[in-house]
Amino acid sequence: MTSARKAVGRKASGRKTAGGKGATKPRAGSAVELPFAESVGYQIRATHRVLQRFLGVKIEPHGITPGMWYFLRALWHEDGLTQRELSARVGTMEPTTLSAILVMEKKGLVRRVRNPDDRRKWHIHLTPKGRGLKARLLPLAREVVDTAVQNLSRAEVAQLLKGLAEVQKSLHATLGRLDGADSETTA
Repeated sequence: MTSARKAVGRKASGRKTAGGKGATKPRAGSAVELPFAESVGYQIRATHRVLQRFLGVKIEPHGITPGMWYFLRALWHEDGLTQRELSARVGTMEPTTLSAILVMEKKGLVRRVRNPDDRRKWHIHLTPKGRGLKARLLPLAREVVDTAVQNLSRAEVAQLLKGLAEVQKSLHATLGRLDGADSETTA
């Protein structure tokens, strides 16, 4: 672990020596506690898991798993991505992406086409069958989202989305700084 990551870890632990605003005082001999109810990370993960489970119930009768869903969504938005681009869009490692693509290819949802200019690259294209699923599956995804936020007002949904975007922005910025610090120490 780099010194920058260790410093961020110490800062993020909530330990402050001056007793200023937000300072925590751990009990003697115990670590700082983070109850699940107060953990943004845990709550986001728990929410994602139940959303994904509900989505799975909706789409699996159509022969689509939640794992395939994310790749289809990316290709419905931008067909013909390379495997690497598809991995980046979905946020998976390339071997995971390749496994999903091969399953989807066997199901007749996508086809792989080698790039004529760079034979190392494969572009992933939807088949008519894969493209046709969009009209059936997106309404099911909309139903999942609508069910998830049914007890929130439009303003609360907008605020939730804005808050999540801010969480992502903060984390991306911090990771970008840490990645920059890592590349400086390894250069």
